[in-house]
Amino acid sequence: MNDAFRPRILEGKVAVVAGASSGINLGIAQHLCRAGARVAILSRSAERIEVAARAVSPDPAEAIGFAADVRDYDAVSSVFSRTASRFGPIDIVVSGAAGNFHAPAAQLSPNGFRTVIEIDLIGTFNVLRASFEHLRRPGASLMSITAPGGSHPSMFQSHANSAKAGINMLTKCLAMEWGPGGVRVNAISPGPIAGTEGMARLAATPEREALLKGRLALRDYGSKRDIADVALFLCSDNSRYITGTVIDCDGGSALGDASGDALAPPALAAGKP
Repeated sequence: MNDAFRPRILEGKVAVVAGASSGINLGIAQHLCRAGARVAILSRSAERIEVAARAVSPDPAEAIGFAADVRDYDAVSSVFSRTASRFGPIDIVVSGAAGNFHAPAAQLSPNGFRTVIEIDLIGTFNVLRASFEHLRRPGASLMSITAPGGSHPSMFQSHANSAKAGINMLTKCLAMEWGPGGVRVNAISPGPIAGTEGMARLAATPEREALLKGRLALRDYGSKRDIADVALFLCSDNSRYITGTVIDCDGGSALGDASGDALAPPALAAGKP
């Protein structure tokens, strides 16, 4: 859909997106702003967040950026206080800051494990918890960015998968505790997304990319727009009865390896009914 004709279904709402200096989270922030929300974004690097805020909107009345480390609760809390003072009560929160790398557990340092847990899991708690006093209640929608590894084990990802599993459970616990006050809490689990730093590392060659795509049920990467569309749905009135849910937007990657064409009858392998 041409953005010029897109309904501004979030007109008058205020959103805060953490970890939004680039990638999926920046795409979400841009999408929410196009839909009418005033957006505050935060990330560690002051230089990068200023550039990202202008990419969300060149108008400071529509988008502002703050430098804050999600591991620092006081810094995150300050961002929410300043955002609420400038824009008003907060309707939408997206917690997406993350850190990751591949490492066999036997070679993973305690500091490396701790760092990922602190950024992903503790950072998510800090963002959601710091938002609470400033939320518009009832009606606020909170969401976290998790990953398939939060539910499905994988090699060399004990640190990241542990953090994402914690995010999944945190999502469900907060949905139960904050639901009576009219606050919904959900999570989005992206699969392989084109144009992200993670996929650039995982599929650095065309051969590796073809191999990874061949294992997906839909045989292709998703886009940042795919994830942003799910986020837009979760903070719209269309999802008013959805909470405590982890939504997979992954092309079927959570289903497992779907590269079994050789085992299918010839007509099915060719895509015929």
